[in-house]
Amino acid sequence: MSALVQLHRDIDDRVASIRDGHPDWPCAKGCASCCHQLANVPQLSEAEWALLREGLAALPAVQLQQIRAGVAALALQTEKPYRCPMLDVPSGACRVYLQRPVACRSYGFYVQRALGLYCDEIRQGVDQGGLDDVVWGNHDAVDQQVRALGVCRPLTDWFERWPG
Repeated sequence: MSALVQLHRDIDDRVASIRDGHPDWPCAKGCASCCHQLANVPQLSEAEWALLREGLAALPAVQLQQIRAGVAALALQTEKPYRCPMLDVPSGACRVYLQRPVACRSYGFYVQRALGLYCDEIRQGVDQGGLDDVVWGNHDAVDQQVRALGVCRPLTDWFERWPG
């Protein structure tokens, strides 16, 4: 089993355990708050990019053109926050959900203790003590595993190199 597949399984297990204890968890199809408010251009490992390319290649041409245009705009954008070019804005859904990067899979369920990587809605729950029972995943450990998957580059750089 590849390291990326194992990492996805570990993340899926953590996500499932949190969702089981909190069926009203805000991270669900249609929310997309995090997709609209990226702090940085997404960084992907070589393995994540290979998987994402599979998802992109399966999209209808018009959707792929929209994503390419979004990535091109992202490359020129100088102000934050960024919006993910894979997001289908009307539906609030990821066009390549099954192939999405690790950062997307773990967001809202993993934290970096010093940075508190979760959305405002989740932060409010934490601040009000309503999520004291959540066993958060360690995002620093996930980042270390991602770096071991190969060269990491910004999404915009991967697209520049991809003739697809």
